This record gives sequence, C-alpha cells and structure tokens, in this order.
Amino acid sequence: MTLAWRGENVAVSSVERALPAQSAESAREAVTAAGVANPLASLPAGAWEAVARAAINPEAVAIMLRPTAQEPAGLLLEENVEGATLRTFNTRVWLSELLPGIQPRTGMEVMDISDPQVVGTIEKGEPCAVVRYRYRDFQHLKDHVRQTVHSTLALNSYAASILGRKVTRPLITHPVEFTFEDGTESFHALVVRDGITRLASAWAVLAGPEADAARAADLMVESLFGGVARGKVDGRTLSDRLAAVRETWRHALADEFHQAMAAEEPGDRGIHIAQTYVVPAQVAVGAEGHPGHLLAPEDVFDDAMRSILASVHVEFKAWDSAAQNVEVATRALKRVIQLGDAPVAKESLQVVYGLAVGRTAPENLPREYGDSQLPGTALWRGIQLVHALTRPELYERLKDQAKTIKGGSRMSAKGFAELLGPIIDLPWRSAKKAVSKQARNAWGNGGVLTRDVLKEWEPALTDDFTTLVEPAMAGRVDARCTLAVAGGIALIADKLLTRNVGSSLMAPKEKGGVPFRSDVHLVVENLSAEDNELGLWTLALTANRFRADLLPENAQSMRQFVRRNRKEEESSAYVHLKVDLAQPDKIARDENGVPVPLFEWDVVWASDQARASEAYAEHRLRQFPSPATSSDSGTDVKEEQPSGAGWGSTGGETTSAESKPSDTSFSGSGEGIPSSRRAADYRRTLRSNLESARIALDGLTEIDSTAGSWPPVIESTDFVDLRQSLLDLQTDLENLRRNIQGDDPTIPVESEDEDEG
Repeated sequence: MTLAWRGENVAVSSVERALPAQSAESAREAVTAAGVANPLASLPAGAWEAVARAAINPEAVAIMLRPTAQEPAGLLLEENVEGATLRTFNTRVWLSELLPGIQPRTGMEVMDISDPQVVGTIEKGEPCAVVRYRYRDFQHLKDHVRQTVHSTLALNSYAASILGRKVTRPLITHPVEFTFEDGTESFHALVVRDGITRLASAWAVLAGPEADAARAADLMVESLFGGVARGKVDGRTLSDRLAAVRETWRHALADEFHQAMAAEEPGDRGIHIAQTYVVPAQVAVGAEGHPGHLLAPEDVFDDAMRSILASVHVEFKAWDSAAQNVEVATRALKRVIQLGDAPVAKESLQVVYGLAVGRTAPENLPREYGDSQLPGTALWRGIQLVHALTRPELYERLKDQAKTIKGGSRMSAKGFAELLGPIIDLPWRSAKKAVSKQARNAWGNGGVLTRDVLKEWEPALTDDFTTLVEPAMAGRVDARCTLAVAGGIALIADKLLTRNVGSSLMAPKEKGGVPFRSDVHLVVENLSAEDNELGLWTLALTANRFRADLLPENAQSMRQFVRRNRKEEESSAYVHLKVDLAQPDKIARDENGVPVPLFEWDVVWASDQARASEAYAEHRLRQFPSPATSSDSGTDVKEEQPSGAGWGSTGGETTSAESKPSDTSFSGSGEGIPSSRRAADYRRTLRSNLESARIALDGLTEIDSTAGSWPPVIESTDFVDLRQSLLDLQTDLENLRRNIQGDDPTIPVESEDEDEG
C-alpha cells in the first residue's frame, strides 16, 4: 500500500496485523535470574530488570543468557574492540522502553540543556556494563530527552523510511543508571547509544505527518514520563511507577491500533503504530578489559562503547567532521589521563579535561588554576587549552591516542589543530555560528599551531595584550606565543583569517581577498615574528577587542545581512580595526578621521609585507601592463582601501503592533462600502500584520542570539515555507506598486509642505 507523508507517497512494504502481547512478570524474573547467574555478564539486578522490561520476548532472552558447559557465556555475542571485549545479544524491544543517550552528532553545538555527568561503574573491581548519568533533578532529565529528540530530528529524519520498512538495523543499547543531585530516587533504563536518529524518527512517525520535530519530542516525553512525581507513592519505587506509565501507554496505543486495523482497509494511524511499536536492538550486558590495558576499570566499558560508535560513524554513516573531532580529542585526552604515563599531574590534566568538555566555565579559570591574575575570559580559556594540549610531554601522546582512535598511521600538526577547533570555540559557538564552518576550516589549515607554540613557553598573563608587544619585539618567547595564540584565535573566530584557498587570491578585500596564499598557521607565525611590529600590533589589538558574545561588523559573511537594533547602535560598535604604526593608538584612520576596519587582506599583508607588496605589484602589472603602471608598481604600492559603507544595513525601527483595523464597517465583500474606505482598512491590516511579523522575527532573532546553537529556532523545512511566503508577498506588493506607479520606481510623491504658499 502507499501512504501520504509530508507531501510524498511512501510505499509500505509490509504491515503486521497484530502487535506483540505484553510479557508476563515471571518471564521477566527469569531474565534477571539468568543474567545474574551468567559469569561473563556484568550488570546489577536493577539493570537486568530494565533489560527484561524492554524485551518483547523475555523467555528467549533468558535462554540466551543461560551458560552451558560448551558455552560459558551462553549465546551472548562477543565483540573485541581496542582494550576490551563486549558481550551483547540481539532481540526486539518495545520502543517505549528506550531512552536516548547523549547525542554525539550535536556534541560540537551549544545546547540550552546541559548533558548529564557520565560516570562509569564497577563491580568487585571489574568493569560493569552500566554507566551512570547524573542529572540535577527529574525535570533536567525530561528536558534533556526532549532536547535530544528535537535537535536530532532538526538535523535529520528517517521517518519516511521507517514508515515504509520499519527500523531495520539494530539500535546499539545498554542499561544506564539515572541518578539525581537533588535526592530523587535513581532508576535503571535501557539507553540508545547508536541509532538515536532512528529512535527519534520512530517517534516522529508516531507523532504523525503534521507534527514537527518539537511535537515529536513532546510526545516522547509525555508518553515515557507522564505526570510521575518524585518520591514513593503507594510504596512503589520511581522505577516501578515509570514502568507502569509506559505499559499503560502501550495498552492505549494497542487499542488505537486495533480500532484502526478493524476496517477492511487499514487506517494510516494503525500503520504508523505497527511500524514503530517494537524495534530491533543489540543490548550490551558484559564488558571485560584486556590484560595490560591501563584504563581505569570504571572507564573500560564507556570507552569500548565510544570506540564502537566512532568506528560505525566513520565507516558507515559519518558524523560531521566537527562532531568526530570533539569525540576523538576528548577520548584521547581521557585516555592519556587514565594511562598515567605523561609527566603531568593527573589533577592538572583533569582541570584541562574539564575545560575541554565544558564542565569548567571560563570565569572559573582563576580558581581552577589557583592564580588570581589569570583573566577568567573565553579567550583566555582558549589560550590555556592550546598551551596545555601542545606541551611536548603531552602533544605526542595525544596524537598517538588520536591516531589509534581514528585508525590512522600518522597525524600532522594540521590534523591535531583540526581536533582543537570545535573544542576551542565552545564559548562562542552560538554567537559566532554564522562563521563557525570557516573558522573550523581555518583550524584544519593549521590554526594557531606555529613552530614556537609547539615548543616550550608559558602564557604571559595580562588583560591588555598590547603590553606584550614590546617584550615580544625584544625576543621574549612567552609574549610572542601568547600574542600568536590569543590574536590567532580571535582572527580565526571572527573570520578575519581563513584557510588557504585559491579563489581568494587578489579578490577585493571587501570580499575576503588576500594578496598571497599561505596556510593559516604560517600567517600567524609570521605575524608573531619578533621583527614584525605591524603583525604583533595586529594580533594584540585583535585580541583586545575580541568578544565572545557576538560577531564584529567586519566579519565577511555578515556585512550585507546584519540588521542592527537601534539600541545596539547607540553603544560602541564591535569592529576590528586596521593598524597604523604612525598613530599614537596604532589605529588607522581615513581622511575624515574614521577608524578603518580590518580585513583579511590587511592581516595577510601584515604577516609578510615585502611578499605582499611584490605579489600585488606583479598583479597590477599583469592587469595594466603599461609603462605608467609599471613605474608605480614598486614595493610602495598603495593598498585598496575598503569602502566604509555597507558594513551592515539598518532596518526600520521596530514598532508595536497594537494598531489593528478598528473600523466596524470593514468587510471582505465590500458591499455598500466605498472602495477608498475598504482600501484604507486593508492598508491598516497590511501594516499591522507586517509589524506583527517584524516583532515575531525580532523575537526569533533575539532567541537565536542568546540561546544555544542547536536546535535552530526555525527548522529548515519551515524556513523554506516562510521564505517563500515572504517572497510571494514581496512580489505581490511590487506588482501592486507597478499598477499604481508604472514601471518607474522613482516617481516623486509630493508632500503637503511643497503645496504651501
């Protein structure tokens, strides 16, 4: 049969006419007993109960778990990964017994709801196939589940495929103990570690073709948690009450299914339920560390699961490069900490790890490092991370672990810099997300890892980077490297230094042009040379002006589209400025005394002025090969100056939409009403609704600038529809103008003042 789904016809290959029956409690108890007795499985009793609740056929699971003389592990599957052996089994589980784990695909995004703390568990000193998620309270858990499903569906959805063929590939799952800081009772549940998109898409099918991602997320939370409150009720534990909510929901869904399938032709709702009621799953129930593997026992199982996920999503369905880099970098650092062979105190590495994964906020830097002189800013967080992760005693070990995780044979400095990009930009991911792709490409092109930065140096603590220029010119390595890292991070984050691409060569500076091509780390290296005063001042002033909460006006991709708020215009603008060494404040100004904005052309020019002058002179000579031009093409070529106009267009002032058509004679039919009055009513309606749209758009823009970077405030499908509606409205308005004014848009409109006298 064929079903309509969001504008397309989906061919449904097969539909079951009956749903599995709920299992008996005795069958679930048999699973728990068999699991506890299996010597090669490692789960506590509460986790076995969660596994038994999830399986639609617990009798078969109990058989697989029972060991025999020939098979000590029963019928469990073994999977060897680096450092550990995982034991799993395949079965079918209720969709409503699965919770989403932490989504790696959005690990490089800023989310409104923070991830829980993840801690491994052990039993009798051996790894346990359970991890512990620690939330602030029960509401934090529900909000996190809602956010995970919403953000996942905003990235991708397999809803149409699942509607046609069900979930065909098993979800990789394992039990998790959910704990809470506020004292709420803990409970165990089965969590999906790989296949979160399939899980979320199944809920999208259940929500129906008209539901958006947010509604699908709400449905999941409402169905799985209901109105369950903390604390014991009628002597039942939180785990029992949640299980009862899910079972009641399944019964209600089954009744709905039977009603829809009773007709001669199955109803759409029945098919939605049939395709998603149960899903295949691979359930991990045991973990054994390999001899000689030095990871702490509590980290063996989680590292093994992350290893499986990383291999699947590099070879089969890859995460985007930023998500892979976050996973690889944090796992490599965690491994180095656990191996303990680096000549760095574990306590210091734990501080670095906390910074890298976002557990330590920038404002807590002075406390974590025990130094009140260390500024607690986002930029200094980046400096400290780059410094710590590139120390010679740590750098090679991190690269070795990253190579092992990625399965490669070598890793260059550029490859390591690429890993750092989505870790360094954590504090400003949301504010600068419009240029995050270009920034991460710049990190992949070497970032700030100059030759000196990879050697021995210590950050020169300061809250005014211009104070480091003089010692840097005097040859102090600490000052030069601090300026290179601080200024380089700022230039990359604000898209004033991008990767080496041929299309930017000799393009206009307002369009991101550069006088010559060079890798990013080489530009930073030349800027920070001790004999390059112009370059050092460029780094210092850029670092000083850097802000983590928004983009500067001269960030290339924003110039034509920024609509500034009037209140923001009254404050000082955020813009990086070009350097003029002849000025007392080192800021270049035009003939009217207005500061000149900095462009990538100026940054690259400052890194090697002789090379830039020569390259530009040759370019001019090729363009204008006349004697007059040739005589002007020496090293003292005057650069193109950026035009001051067009940094950002200002829109109209936001007004209130309180005025609405108040004339009671307003009528769509127009019968008996003069056309002039009806036109006036329609004009008021149009203006009022446009003002309402402006308020709504401003509200979305404000949320977008202050909330996390994912999920988006408008999903891609909605954006296409909204944009088309606006374009249609603009077209109709232009057609109306042409009917009234003709094809000449410059017809003057007389004012009352011109008629006076």
